Amino acid sequence: MNPATSSPLPRLLLVEDDPVSAAFLCDAASGLPAVVQLAGSLAEARRAIAAMAFDLWLVDANLPDGPGEILLEATTGAAAALAHTADDNAATRERLLAAGFLEVLCKPISVTRLHAALRRHLPMPVHRVGDADLPDWNDAGAQAALGDAAHVDVLRQLFRRELPAQRARIAAAVGDAATMQADLHRLAASCGFVGADRLRDAVRRLMDDPTDPAAMQAFTAAADALIEG
Repeated sequence: MNPATSSPLPRLLLVEDDPVSAAFLCDAASGLPAVVQLAGSLAEARRAIAAMAFDLWLVDANLPDGPGEILLEATTGAAAALAHTADDNAATRERLLAAGFLEVLCKPISVTRLHAALRRHLPMPVHRVGDADLPDWNDAGAQAALGDAAHVDVLRQLFRRELPAQRARIAAAVGDAATMQADLHRLAASCGFVGADRLRDAVRRLMDDPTDPAAMQAFTAAADALIEG
């Protein structure tokens, strides 16, 4: 029997008021992959929580309308939560852990550290890496991430226009691990938004071992399938 290849993506509530930090964290977490809902304040976070359930909250310790831990204190049925802060003071960390946060991540946070922390606490979809049964396009996943079928279509058109150049850059970067990893990371995030499940899986396999010929072959085949339509 094939392991679950179509498990829904985990839902993450990101509470962050700084636009630059929010853009980075949202992009990085989406590439995990996960469906990310952004809130810029405690008030926005409460409205999001009232509207849907989340698997994990990632909450800024200092928000325009109060400290992040208020969200844990004032919300019934609080989900598992991680705090993130630019304050590396030990007292701040102890305060946040005492309030109920499972971990405190100090900004700036690398993609690697963020993904590791999220994987410790998010229920991740289970499938075999490189599984040929993964669909080229996961319509349900894309609509869950973007919220609108028309928006999905527009972004997929843009994605397919950009993909040939991305594929060529990644193939040409063999031997240059830093360049390849940067391009693969960006592509993985884009795949998560548009629901390109088979390609995302191949990208993650290639990120794990850029020197693996089989991983490169799987990546090329998945990319070509989308390019050729």
